[in-house]
Amino acid sequence: MTVWDRPEPPTRPVPLDRERIVATAIALADEGGLEAVSLRKVAARLNAGPMRLYGYISTKQELFDLMMDEVQAEILPEEQPGDWREALSSLAHRTRRTALRHEWLADLLGGRPTLGPNGLAVTEATLAALDGLADIDTVMRAVETVSAYFTGAIRREIANLRAERATGLAKRDWQRASGPHVTRMLATGRFPALAKAVYDGTDVDAETSFATGLDWVLDAVAAKLTGPSV
Repeated sequence: MTVWDRPEPPTRPVPLDRERIVATAIALADEGGLEAVSLRKVAARLNAGPMRLYGYISTKQELFDLMMDEVQAEILPEEQPGDWREALSSLAHRTRRTALRHEWLADLLGGRPTLGPNGLAVTEATLAALDGLADIDTVMRAVETVSAYFTGAIRREIANLRAERATGLAKRDWQRASGPHVTRMLATGRFPALAKAVYDGTDVDAETSFATGLDWVLDAVAAKLTGPSV
C-alpha cells in the first residue's frame, strides 16, 4: 500500500497529521537541504516522539515523495494555456521558479514520477498540452526531451548557487580569482575553441540562458509535431 492510500492513525493528545509533518519537513529542507530532513528531526520540530511519525510515514523516501508532491502544487498554472508551446514553456519556467524557492527540489527532479495528486496533475497538464498533436509515442518523447532539458538546466543553476555559498565567491569574483590560471592555459594555444568562447562569447544571466535553451528545445519539438508522421 502506498503512502497515498494508507489511512492516517487516530489523532492523539499532541495534534499531528501528514500535512503538518510535510510542512515541517519542507521548512527543514528549505533551511538546510534534504540532508537536514529526518523523521527524528521533524518529530523534534513538532515536539512529538519520533515513533509517532511512523504511524503516518514509513520511510524517509515516503516523506520525500510527500514533500515533492506538496511543492508541485506551485508548478501547476491556474489556467491551462491554449497553445501547447506556451503551456510547456510555462510549466518549465514554473518548475525553475519553484526549485529556486526550494533548492532541494533539484535533487529530486528526474527520478521516478511522484504518484500524489499534484504530481499526477503536473503530468496530466504536460501531456494534455500535446494531446492530439501527434501519436502518443511522439508526445511521450517530446515530454521526456523537454523535461530532460529543464531538469539539467535547473540542476546546473542550483549547483552554481550552492558553489557560491560554499566558496563565498559570486560568479564574477570566482572568474576574477580564476582568471590568471585560465589566461595562462589559453595562452598555450591548446584550447582555441574555449579561448573563443571566453574572449568573444556573450555572458548572460541564468534566466536568459534557461529561456533561450528552452526555446531551442521547443523549436525541435515543433519540428516533430509538424513532421510527416503527424
